[in-house]
Amino acid sequence: MEESFPMAGGDGPYSYAKNSNLQKEATEKAKEILVAAITENVEINKHNICAISNSFRIADFGCSIGPNTFMAMEIIIEAIYKSYHDSTSTYNPEFHVFFIDHVSNDFNFLFKNLPKDRIYFAAGVPGSFYHRLFPRASLDLAYSSHALHWLSKTPMEVINPSSLAFNKGKIFYAKAAEQVGEAYKNQHEEDMASFFGARSEELTLGGLVVILMSCREDGSLPAHSSLGPLFEPLESTIIDMANEGIISKEKLDSFNLPIFSPSPEEIKKIIQKNGCFEILRLEVLPRTFSPMITTEQCRAGFENIITKHFNDNNNDNVIIEQLFDRYSKKIGGYSPISADDKTMATGLFLLLKRI
Repeated sequence: MEESFPMAGGDGPYSYAKNSNLQKEATEKAKEILVAAITENVEINKHNICAISNSFRIADFGCSIGPNTFMAMEIIIEAIYKSYHDSTSTYNPEFHVFFIDHVSNDFNFLFKNLPKDRIYFAAGVPGSFYHRLFPRASLDLAYSSHALHWLSKTPMEVINPSSLAFNKGKIFYAKAAEQVGEAYKNQHEEDMASFFGARSEELTLGGLVVILMSCREDGSLPAHSSLGPLFEPLESTIIDMANEGIISKEKLDSFNLPIFSPSPEEIKKIIQKNGCFEILRLEVLPRTFSPMITTEQCRAGFENIITKHFNDNNNDNVIIEQLFDRYSKKIGGYSPISADDKTMATGLFLLLKRI
């Protein structure tokens, strides 16, 4: 069964809205190639200026609760405007932006914080981006930033004691047996095939797909390069608590983070198998210095999924508070991840055109 992994809502100290600077910085670093990709490839002449409804329709798949999605939409719309103004077209487009995330996402907070000076019409679309969410040929640009590393679910093999891919005593595939990484890879391929299949139906001919996501180098095994270095303090904290009997070892063994970083070649093969897209740009971004995830950032991203799994009747808040208190102490013993550390995943920029 597909699962939902919402970021922490609201505007509290552990909310995603206040603890998504890492994602913001990654988007800002990619701004130049994002703008260039759109201005050079958006097909402005396909819009009929006589049409009654002729808005340029953009969808952000995995918007969370802001503010990063608002920044991204501003960048994209400015790039499209530039394309119109640099052309011979006299048409001044209207924009319709769809914000997509799981039903459990805090859409109320998202809507409450929509920029007052926005130049687009906004709508929320609840649902999984691994399924169809729009009518055929109804979107002009599909965008997803730092969301597609989330799988639709944890691979069942890694939490099945009878499986060769059983990931006993761990919460992630980094430094795990090769079969564990292969199970994650297979789940990711299935999910991405669904993602591209859905988008191929929703996009107009000539429509663009723009993706920012994590990746590992071609030729490397999943277990050898991933987002794992960021998760080591969390894994170590949970293992400590299991060893001390605070949480059961069965709970530990049945919990794995549903996150995966593919290689560019793996993504390329999935797209080619789909057959509906031309790859205009597939670029591995430079690996950069990465600070460890702060306690606030960890809670913003993972508290919901951890609470859901490890809750223990009336003691769930006690366990969760203890877990993150231990985490805050543990991360002091970890050094930032250097840009030369090849065990750490890097970023991937992907631009596709519907053909």
